[in-house]
Amino acid sequence: MTARPILQPLHRQLRDMIMARIDSGEWSPGTYLPPETRLAEEYGVAVGTLRKALLDLAAEGVVQRRQGKGTVVASHDSDAVLFRFFNLRHKDGSTMQPESRVLSRACERAQERDARLLGLAEGATVIRISRVREVDGVPILYEHILLDAARFAPLEHAPEILPNTLYQLYQTEFGATVHRAQEQLRAVAADTIAARELGVAPGAPLLEIKRVALDYNGSPIELRKSCVRTDDLYYQADV
Repeated sequence: MTARPILQPLHRQLRDMIMARIDSGEWSPGTYLPPETRLAEEYGVAVGTLRKALLDLAAEGVVQRRQGKGTVVASHDSDAVLFRFFNLRHKDGSTMQPESRVLSRACERAQERDARLLGLAEGATVIRISRVREVDGVPILYEHILLDAARFAPLEHAPEILPNTLYQLYQTEFGATVHRAQEQLRAVAADTIAARELGVAPGAPLLEIKRVALDYNGSPIELRKSCVRTDDLYYQADV
């Protein structure tokens, strides 16, 4: 018998308890939760209270409520992940479907600030993935992705061809679900390497996006630093 939460508000306590079971892997992405009546009985609460907890989780994107079927743990399909976390748009406001070209993969010692952002000990080893993202063959973004090598060790070599949307891979192969992200933006001048990879002149204006991807509990999964051409693109966010 699952212990009934005693703190108030009750539906928020239920939300946290269900979230913990999802995070533990008891209910994996794509899995349907037990029927509401069964869960309400398990926790010793009214169905209406349980439903409020599920609605909170649905609003956060953790679960999806499907008419006539029930509540399923949300999973990352390629398009959903891309358009949720990829905020670049053409000048006319249209979205784009970038393709990724990996330049290198390697293990290295994390710099102190990067280790801190990833929640790692000083001197920890990370996997660095460097790649360019292109639209219609034109490079638009040059980026470095840093991951905890202890958790994501296979990614240094496999799969041989990395998918376009890595968040789906993290979820399906490593049980790491990116739930939200924190981003910092600033204007920078293209250094020699970024200029070469993006086909711009050294010193050209670029938009730098630093993103920490977080799991359900707010723990970091990935650190991503991207440099973006600004001649035909802008960053769009709903606030």
